[in-house]
Amino acid sequence: MPRAVLIVMDSVGIGGAIDSHRYFNGLTSDKGANTLLNIAKACDSGIANDGRSGPLNVPTLQSLGLGNSISLSTGEVAPNIPIVEIGAAFAVAGPVSMGKDTITGHWELAGVPLERDWYYFPDIEQSFDTELVNLVCELGKLDGILGNCHASGTKIVNELGEEHCQSGQPICYTSADSVFQIAAHENHFGLSRLYDLCHLLAPHLHKMNVGRVIARPFTGNKKSGWLRTVNRRDYAVAPPKKVLSEWMQEGGVETIALGKVGDIFSMRGFDRLIKGEDVKLMEALASEIETGSDNSFIFGNFVEFDTLYGHRRDISGYAKALEWFDTEISKIISKLRQDDLLILTADHGNDPTWNGSEHTRENVPVLIVGASPTINQKVNFADVAATVANFMSIPTIGPGKSIL
Repeated sequence: MPRAVLIVMDSVGIGGAIDSHRYFNGLTSDKGANTLLNIAKACDSGIANDGRSGPLNVPTLQSLGLGNSISLSTGEVAPNIPIVEIGAAFAVAGPVSMGKDTITGHWELAGVPLERDWYYFPDIEQSFDTELVNLVCELGKLDGILGNCHASGTKIVNELGEEHCQSGQPICYTSADSVFQIAAHENHFGLSRLYDLCHLLAPHLHKMNVGRVIARPFTGNKKSGWLRTVNRRDYAVAPPKKVLSEWMQEGGVETIALGKVGDIFSMRGFDRLIKGEDVKLMEALASEIETGSDNSFIFGNFVEFDTLYGHRRDISGYAKALEWFDTEISKIISKLRQDDLLILTADHGNDPTWNGSEHTRENVPVLIVGASPTINQKVNFADVAATVANFMSIPTIGPGKSIL
């Protein structure tokens, strides 16, 4: 019986979104942002040699049609990612939902485009009003909060980590996405206490149409440095309609969430959840591919492209992560069974060469192993869900159309 694996390479965009000019990083439009193409150009020009060197080396992804998808999206050929003339099964998916955030991208990939935009906190300073700050303090039995601004998570922890440990006040911040993030020390504040606060706060913010409350635990001290841990937890608003994992589950297919996918969908439609750093997730994916049952669906997310390198505008780190992923996904492909389908895609862009520190509005690649699309073409995000459902002989509930 068939198995399907859908892997989201978080933020690995390929430019070309038709409405990118409407989205911004600071005062800079996202028009021209292209995560993969610009990383490849940076590597080719020798400015991405920290921890690696030379042109971007992703032979596995290239053989699957990555270069083809970049060219189809923008008309440009990426350095050292040439077009494959024969055998590649690929498409280019474009977003239709408003928003360039994690939830919007994943929901749309799972067959549920966003029907209205999220609520955001637009003010860079004093982002949360007095009523919301008082609510956080009441729910957490706190005498105040730190932050209350737009910020990079690592930067604000470095700036306020010591004051947080001394005062006991959590660090609350947001970004251009529809999020309320709370950073707290696992020992000084307590991991369970952080989770409890986020759990209590989330329903209030969901009513405001804020997409996620995110627990951002960290450890360490001022002398040795602060370290965000793998115990992040997202408290996301539940999807308004049934998503791909629910279609599968109702059709008798075993469903496994890998990484933050379970949180993104509030565990809707998933039988099992596997979490951890990307290295551990790749090991878990290999194990599932080798020993997992037939008639199953794995929906995974590899987040570190985005969190460790995209937001931090670390070109070398992003390139090195892509090369690591390329090597590891080659091993995964070698373990696939005859009736397996593997789709590699992304949820948005996060061009590390771009201005600012936020996501970039981009098309994404759709690289297919185990089946061939009817034509290598431009499609919508929701068509990915329909394609997986069609392969597994499950009815499509959403608006997408299968490309198989």
